[in-house]
Amino acid sequence: MPASPRAWLVSTGRFRAIDALRRRARFDASLAALATALEGQTAAPVEWIGEETLEDDRLRLVFTCCHPALQPDAQVALTLREVCGLTTEEIARAFLTAPRTVAQRIVRAKAKIRDARIPYQVPDRRELPERLDAVLRVVYLVFNEGYSASSGASLTRHDLSGEAIRLGRLLLELLPEPEVAGLLALMLLQESRRAARSADGEVVLLAAQDRTLWDRGLIAEGVRLVERALGAGPPGPYAVQAAIAAVHAEASEAERTDWAQIVGLYDVLLRADASPVVELNRAAAVAMRDGPAAGLALMDAILARGDLHDYQFAHSARADCCRRLGLVVEARAAYTRALELARQEPERRFLQRRLQELASL
Repeated sequence: MPASPRAWLVSTGRFRAIDALRRRARFDASLAALATALEGQTAAPVEWIGEETLEDDRLRLVFTCCHPALQPDAQVALTLREVCGLTTEEIARAFLTAPRTVAQRIVRAKAKIRDARIPYQVPDRRELPERLDAVLRVVYLVFNEGYSASSGASLTRHDLSGEAIRLGRLLLELLPEPEVAGLLALMLLQESRRAARSADGEVVLLAAQDRTLWDRGLIAEGVRLVERALGAGPPGPYAVQAAIAAVHAEASEAERTDWAQIVGLYDVLLRADASPVVELNRAAAVAMRDGPAAGLALMDAILARGDLHDYQFAHSARADCCRRLGLVVEARAAYTRALELARQEPERRFLQRRLQELASL
């Protein structure tokens, strides 16, 4: 042992730092010389980040699972199961379908990959467009499972939402297309509210969230990406959803939310990517812009078609409109149905509190 271990450690660290700085200086000088020597030899700028430079096994596996030889639903189900580790039940809830159906899709997709000898690689640039939609869909489904877990004791799964954002950044590096920027923007803007979405393990609705807890850095980055995506031509579904998230994020108070703009953006989204869930979200926005009676009429029309009969949030949204209108019996029935469908403990507790509040009326 040295006589003064602390002094010895400080001196050793200082000398090692000096050596590292000297080596770095020599390395930088060598790089400058190498750049000068190669300056006139480069045939053309590199425009494509391909397999050689993008070393990320998980992204390679995502592209493998999203090969066009597989059916679209099978691509997404297989990726969520094998790459992201979601259970068959979690995937089934994301698809609003039965676990057995999802399991069959995964088995068939694995067999197809084996029999067709689909390669494990990021595809050539010319092959990307036919796979990109499925890849973006997978990344967003992973994020959604992390942002609002489909079951369990926790409201969120930060490991999944963080991984989805990381993959989104890699995808934007790989292919800087407007929809890739739109998806990354959407995830960042939603992730910015994480700290405010629960308190002591309980759900906090958007209108009641402490907006000082929102991550302004993520919001600023997300808004820049939204502007980039919208400025590159007709907006795709992810860019429009990101624009909706940006309107929420830029409202300093819930009362200052521009619901008219949000409804208009949902109208655009319906033209680009119509679905019952988008219709439901638009109906909820209409309820905020025009009042709960207007929103309830739209929700009842959606549910009458049977599209979202087993979708928890359709019933909880309808219950909220009924509660605001003083329709206690209808609100109680809708909250009860939502509670039957809920698999996440914080959401179940929230719905039970709503029912208890209605019981006192």
